[in-house]
Amino acid sequence: MTMQGNTYFHFWLTRSVGRTIGLNFSQAIGDGRLDAEEYRNLVYSCQTCPCVESCQRWLAGQRSTPRVTRPPTFCRNARKLEALKPH
Repeated sequence: MTMQGNTYFHFWLTRSVGRTIGLNFSQAIGDGRLDAEEYRNLVYSCQTCPCVESCQRWLAGQRSTPRVTRPPTFCRNARKLEALKPH
């Protein structure tokens, strides 16, 4: 199975981008801002995204910078992830 199709890999990739921008998926689910189907759709969207390598490089670059508040512009889930953050 390629990385493009690996659900487990994309679950963690989606979760990592969320965590990097200050989004806690468990809290979003607990607060009712996210349900299981929406979460599954975020992971599926990541699986079918052509920017996986760019995303991995972006995540790796965040280790040495102050906390960012927005996902990368190329992220397919950027608007949805930003909307899930508590305001």
